[in-house]
Amino acid sequence: MKRTTQVFAAVTAAIMLQYQPTGEAAAPQAVSLRSEIPAADKWRLEDIYANESLWQDDVQIAKQAIDDMAKYKGKLDNSAKSLLACLKLRDRISLLAGERLYAYARMRQDEDTADNKYQALTGRAQTLLVEASAASSFIEPEILAIPDKKLAEFRRVEPGLKEYAFFLDNLERQKKHVLSPAEEELLSRAADITRLPTEIYQVFTGADMKFPNITDETGSPAELSQGRYGLFIKSPDRNVRKEAFEQFHNTYKQYRNTFAATLNGHVKKDLFYSKVRHYNSSLEASLDPNQIPAAVYDNLITTVNNHLDPLHRYVALKKKLLGLQEIHMYDLYVPLVKDASFNVPYEEGIKMVQEALTPLGPDYGSALRQGLQSGWVDVYENKGKRSGAYSWGVYGVHPFVLLNYNNQLNEVSTIAHELGHALHSYYSNSSQPYATADYAIFTAETASTTNENLLINYLLRTTQDKNKKIFLVNQYLENIRTTVYRQTMFAEFEKLIHEKAQQGETLTADVLEKYWHDLNVKYFGPEMIVDGEIDAEWSRIPHFYRSFYVYQYATGFSAACAFAEQLEQQGAPAAERYINRFLKAGGSDTPINILKNAGVDMSSPAPVEITLKKFDTLLNELEELLKP
Repeated sequence: MKRTTQVFAAVTAAIMLQYQPTGEAAAPQAVSLRSEIPAADKWRLEDIYANESLWQDDVQIAKQAIDDMAKYKGKLDNSAKSLLACLKLRDRISLLAGERLYAYARMRQDEDTADNKYQALTGRAQTLLVEASAASSFIEPEILAIPDKKLAEFRRVEPGLKEYAFFLDNLERQKKHVLSPAEEELLSRAADITRLPTEIYQVFTGADMKFPNITDETGSPAELSQGRYGLFIKSPDRNVRKEAFEQFHNTYKQYRNTFAATLNGHVKKDLFYSKVRHYNSSLEASLDPNQIPAAVYDNLITTVNNHLDPLHRYVALKKKLLGLQEIHMYDLYVPLVKDASFNVPYEEGIKMVQEALTPLGPDYGSALRQGLQSGWVDVYENKGKRSGAYSWGVYGVHPFVLLNYNNQLNEVSTIAHELGHALHSYYSNSSQPYATADYAIFTAETASTTNENLLINYLLRTTQDKNKKIFLVNQYLENIRTTVYRQTMFAEFEKLIHEKAQQGETLTADVLEKYWHDLNVKYFGPEMIVDGEIDAEWSRIPHFYRSFYVYQYATGFSAACAFAEQLEQQGAPAAERYINRFLKAGGSDTPINILKNAGVDMSSPAPVEITLKKFDTLLNELEELLKP
């Protein structure tokens, strides 16, 4: 089955908290209900299914198509036409079950994670996907069993197989990792069971976990939530951010053994699949389908570890500028300039993004306007809504973007980021056949982060106020810290726990907390007080349930730095190359080749080194701006 693309941003987003005035303690500010959000600020999932009766109709159509797959079993070597018809049917099933049925149900569930109705629909769609995967599991083993000369003749005489050229070539390359038809079917049917650790984690953190109230800057009680934590941790009031930090992480820590069990189960699942498919490790199994050399992952960790000094210097500078005797983990996110507040309503944020992305050319700008006016975006937080942000491209419809916008500048960056994903899907889906439209996550994060870099470069060019410029330089530093340094730390943690599990170690809460604590000490340096609460932070990172995903934020950011520079310096030629050779390429080639064809070579550690040197340059600029 074709993998459904669902891309998650690294930034946690939320609706802005309106504090009660000073005086008698007020009731905690409530998060809005879904029904209270204006229709114009909600995505239009009706574009997938106008009503749920149509969804149910497609369930039956998909089930029939899955049943029809059986007529091709054992017959793929009969003729080129038979092979093509089978691949077309598999695409049709994937389009129905994954791109339409699952996407609709899951996004409805994300509107309110406690809604049992859409939990049930999502579960039904997931079961259908498992059935589809099992029904089509014979395809790859049977293709590989076709003699090389015969398959080459099929490809020569049947023009329709040309759109499957990349798939067939890649399949041949992975031949030793594909099992017999019976074994492949068995693995497909096990998917419902093996994803349980992830589902338990998602439901528990999204629907069942409750956080205590904290006291805001005015002394009033305020509701702490997954989304609002991102706002509280930036509070200029140290007591507010300290309490939010402690209460948030201590809530997770109450369930440390449960979270250790779910993560341990997920890692064991990865080990199981890597062993039965004859890979040397879970990392190799994860990278191989997209032909990402393990050296790319290892080079990232090594290069970042060799450039930790600028991060240590940044921590020391922040401690000094904030006037702290000790700097703690909850001080990392507070802006350095107290009076450089950016209160950015959503409409103003959209205008900023549109102006910043003009180097991408008029065609990109037109597609962007179309999306913003056509029900692509779900803007604000509501009670029960999934936290964070993501973009989901639905082939044959349009992309959808989930936000939790809270009027902060970092949320404008989130808009740019998620629209980068959305426009990538838009161009890929409109330019590629279904078989090659689904781009790899490796390139997905480049498209989104290029937009982020263009945004902050635009803001630095157009901002005259010194305090705001200091804020923006600091924001750029924070982008690199959180997207390159922090995500690489995540990647190092992932590699470590998978290696330890492969060596037979059980990933208990104590073990996971120690590894996480030690990495924080190494990355943030001698000035940082690594608070005990941070030891539980690993348990709140949902990306660890998408194995070896997070490193691509760091590699994507590094590639994006190079693209942004080309777009701003070269203009139209760079924009044409970026759109036509990168965004429109979808999944028609390996991620490394696509990026190289568009002008950025990620097989070398050089882009990461360039990005970290930029961090050092920005740090010097910040020190100059802060001089009296």
